[in-house]
Amino acid sequence: MDKVTLRKKYILLREKLSLQKIEDLSLQIANKALELNIWKYTYYHIFLSISEKKEINTEFLLHILQGKDKSIVVSKAHFKTGEMTHLLLQENTPLMLSKYNIPEPVSGIEISPTQLEVVFVPLLAFDEQGNRVGYGKGFYDRFLTNCNIKAIFIGLSFFPAEAKIDYDSLDIPLDFCVTPEEIYSF
Repeated sequence: MDKVTLRKKYILLREKLSLQKIEDLSLQIANKALELNIWKYTYYHIFLSISEKKEINTEFLLHILQGKDKSIVVSKAHFKTGEMTHLLLQENTPLMLSKYNIPEPVSGIEISPTQLEVVFVPLLAFDEQGNRVGYGKGFYDRFLTNCNIKAIFIGLSFFPAEAKIDYDSLDIPLDFCVTPEEIYSF
């Protein structure tokens, strides 16, 4: 299925979710993620949820990472260049909403993508081969290209996999995707 159609479909599906349902499903996803064999690493990148887009609430995963004393890295998007910088999230890291309502660190210690060992990846949809559909700006595909070759890419989704998504050579596939009911391995 083509990406434009999938974006529309999954944005509509998300819009139908109540805030309570998003919280419940997000907690289920975080608990399901505990089944992954990824907790021996040090550097974890996670996206901070855009609540108005009804994204998965990653606070539950953040609490797990903090409880396991992991180094947590979050991004700051630069829309003029299409790139992101990645900053260590510490107790005193100031966060604010960007003009696109993305929670981002104001400042902090920059971490190279090559240091990241596990990356939780936002998405709208994914397929049974590990291809994903995001919002279409390419931020994460450019970012994932620069990560350590051994880094593990994990999508998070409220919904199950599509059979097949149209993709191109610039798209970076996932290693896993976690839904409330299942872990997909690619």
